[in-house]
Amino acid sequence: MPTFAQALRYWLKLGFISFGGPAGQIAIMHNELVDKRRWISETHFMHALNFCMLLPGPEAQQLATYLGWRLHGAKGGLAAGALFVLPSVFILLGLSWLYMAGGHLPWLAAIFHGLLAAVIAVVAEAVLRIGKKALKSPTLWALAALSFVAIFVFKISFVFIILAAAVLGYVGNRVSPKQFPAGKGHGAAKDSLPALELPPAQPASWSRAFRITALCLTLWWLPILAIAAWLGWSSTQAQQGLFFSKAALVTFGGAYAVLPYVAQQAVETHGWLTHPQMMSGLALAETTPGPLIMVLQFVGFVGGWQNPGVLSPHAGAVLGALITTWVTFVPCFWFIFLGAPHIEKLGEQPRLSAALTAITAAVVGVILNLGVKFTLHALWPASGGFDAFIAILAVVAFIAMQRFKVGLMPVIGACALAGLAQHLWS
Repeated sequence: MPTFAQALRYWLKLGFISFGGPAGQIAIMHNELVDKRRWISETHFMHALNFCMLLPGPEAQQLATYLGWRLHGAKGGLAAGALFVLPSVFILLGLSWLYMAGGHLPWLAAIFHGLLAAVIAVVAEAVLRIGKKALKSPTLWALAALSFVAIFVFKISFVFIILAAAVLGYVGNRVSPKQFPAGKGHGAAKDSLPALELPPAQPASWSRAFRITALCLTLWWLPILAIAAWLGWSSTQAQQGLFFSKAALVTFGGAYAVLPYVAQQAVETHGWLTHPQMMSGLALAETTPGPLIMVLQFVGFVGGWQNPGVLSPHAGAVLGALITTWVTFVPCFWFIFLGAPHIEKLGEQPRLSAALTAITAAVVGVILNLGVKFTLHALWPASGGFDAFIAILAVVAFIAMQRFKVGLMPVIGACALAGLAQHLWS
């Protein structure tokens, strides 16, 4: 059993290396916690991932929160969830300030450009790794393919895809258990390396649920009420607190699923920023560690800068960024701490476990969808044309990781330097 200090060091490291969006971040945690350190079993990890994929909000951050909770209780969950986000909060604050105050610095844009290739390689490797472990029958392969087609081609809601997969798995286990296998239980999966025996988790209870709900709702809404009392409900920052609180409850399917809604409301309804600024924020969020949903912090920053009210642009921007980030992530802790004890029982019900197995297969297709969308944005940017440099660099990075087992950080560093070198030589 790792000590809390050992886990804390890992969660801090994860906060700085969690590039690649949800697919890459999930792959990093799986590789480290399941394959290398063996703190968590394969089955336990996948059950937790399935649960987090059903929740609104950033699934990778919620997965880290749950894994931290499972290892060291509430303090572990708070440490894992907070450290997953904090580095990106400060990095994106600095980049947002550079964007608004100094415009695009060519050398910085070149580094970000090179990082796109690393992100493509990380996501591709994630799909392969998780797919190999999750797709254990031809039917599950077909389900993954169907989920990809449904979300990528037909734009079917992620929630409907997951619900359909759950029903198929539940019913399919009764009809054909080989095609829809149930899990083996936490820590007992024969297809994974032995994992640590974790102590029993804290049981669910009504009193526990009430305490968690009361505390999280207070923490969630107290800053919004304080800003409204100080600046008024019509202020940009108070409106951002209200809007992104609502967005936190409907962000199913990851950042790409909610961005069209946020862009429409933030750009067209509230006028906090422009469409080009929104896309610039997405590019910054995609190339910094942490959840891709951090693009919302950029929206809060730019909205506060351009609509500061009685505050200075700098103060309005920082307050807008911080309240946006706060109301985006506090609900995530509420969802996880409420539901975490129930995850422990999922593997004990064969049909429910089979439903989760089917959900995992569908999730592979959803992660592939995220990877394909990101790759299309990177290789065919809005400025037009095909980016052959990123295509070649992504292939080289993928081969380095897959064939030669080069670590994530060397690949990220090499891609960043390659982007800078291309800028200097062009």
